[in-house]
Amino acid sequence: MDDERIEELFEGLGPVSVRRLFGGKGIYHRGVIVAIVLRGELMLKADAASAPDFAAAGARQWTYRGRGKGREVAMPYWTVPEAALDDPDEMTGWARKAYEAGLRAAARDGEASP
Repeated sequence: MDDERIEELFEGLGPVSVRRLFGGKGIYHRGVIVAIVLRGELMLKADAASAPDFAAAGARQWTYRGRGKGREVAMPYWTVPEAALDDPDEMTGWARKAYEAGLRAAARDGEASP
């Protein structure tokens, strides 16, 4: 996914910056990570408060096999619900949820909030 498409998808949230991350891209709004692009797939940040909404919309959580015993590791990123990719208003709602999850994570981790 190119940076122009990313900016278009997040236009309703406001300006975003894109940085290299995990061999993919990290997407930030006001200094808070809101999404990643990994292996060409856009995933939005979620947490315990917002993950049920993503699951109910049919999104999938990013998981991978951990080292050692190969346990499944769940990451706090979910695919974008399909309808949001073609509906700017819906995408804005999901992007806001991702930003709010990022703010909560920063507060929990003791990071300075923007």
